[in-house]
Amino acid sequence: MTTLTLPTLLPLPEAARKYGLDEARLRTLVEKGKIRAGIIPETGEVLVSEEEVRGEAIEAKGLRKEDLPEYQRFGHLKNQTIGLAEASAKYVIPIMTLSGWVKKGIVRKVGVKGQKYLLNEQDIAYCASIYRQHGKKGRILFNRDGTPYISRHRATVG
Repeated sequence: MTTLTLPTLLPLPEAARKYGLDEARLRTLVEKGKIRAGIIPETGEVLVSEEEVRGEAIEAKGLRKEDLPEYQRFGHLKNQTIGLAEASAKYVIPIMTLSGWVKKGIVRKVGVKGQKYLLNEQDIAYCASIYRQHGKKGRILFNRDGTPYISRHRATVG
C-alpha cells in the first residue's frame, strides 16, 4: 500500500506571520503560480502550501535551519547530546541515514565519549521530523545548509 503525503496548507496571513514574509508578496507569488494555493469557497480564505512558503522564506531571507519554526519546536533539546546508536533507536532512523546527515554537516557532532560520537539531539529531532514527513529511500530531504529541500519541479494541476 502506497502512503499518500498531502501538503500542509496554512491561511495566507498565518503563513506570512509564521515565516516573516509580507502578505502582499505572498499574494503576488500565488498569482504568478510560484506558490500553490486554494480558496475555501464558503469564506474566501486563501490557503497556501507551507512547504513552498518556507522555501520562499529561506530563499528571500536567507534563513538557516535554526531559524525555522520546525527546528525551534525542539528547543527543549538544545545542548543535549545523544550517541549515534541511541539516536537511531530513539528516533527510529537507520544508522546509515544518520551517519550521512553527520557527514554532510546537517547533524552536528559535538563531542566524543570513548569511541562514541556525541551528536546534537536538537538537530536529530528536527531531521527526524522532516524524515517522517518526507523520507523515502533515495529522496533528497535537506539542502546543504540543513534546511528542508523543496523540489523546483512542482506538479501542476491542469
